[in-house]
Amino acid sequence: MPSTTTTYGTITSAPTPISSHAKHTRRPWPEIFSLSSFSLPFSAGDAKARIMLNVSYFRVNYVIIALTILFLTLLWHPTSMIVFLITFVFWWFLYLFNDNPIVVFNKTVDDNVVLGALSFATVLLLVLTHVGVNVLVGLIIAVVVIGVHAAFRGTEELGFPDEEEENGLLSVVGSQPLRPTSGYNRI
Repeated sequence: MPSTTTTYGTITSAPTPISSHAKHTRRPWPEIFSLSSFSLPFSAGDAKARIMLNVSYFRVNYVIIALTILFLTLLWHPTSMIVFLITFVFWWFLYLFNDNPIVVFNKTVDDNVVLGALSFATVLLLVLTHVGVNVLVGLIIAVVVIGVHAAFRGTEELGFPDEEEENGLLSVVGSQPLRPTSGYNRI
């Protein structure tokens, strides 16, 4: 039987019940670029609500788009490209294609903390290679592109299966409990 103890500073990779609910996923690219999904928002409040929902739903796709735009701003700076590619390896293993939560010192690290730390480290390391203006321009372009897409992409057909199962009829009729229960079922 394998040991279940974790030493300090290790990153575990065993799947946990929380990982299926807490972890984000990359959405299919045809879904993000479906032309039938685009429409004008009715108001500024509608645009803000769309941005909030689309950013949470397409989070990983938007990170990939932002990293691609940032990479394109570094094409004529070979040293910065090498630094970016090294940081991209960390992005790849810790955020983009990691299905399990990251555990450091026996504590689960939130995805937003991982996203913030990787973003900060990437920007800092690139600025240290003297391409601060390129990084700033790339980030501005990425925010504008993602913001415009998120504001004009309709949210009606976005499915959130975890919330539907947790709050809908499936939670009452014939489904498995989503979380371990302690004597009562949440309805």
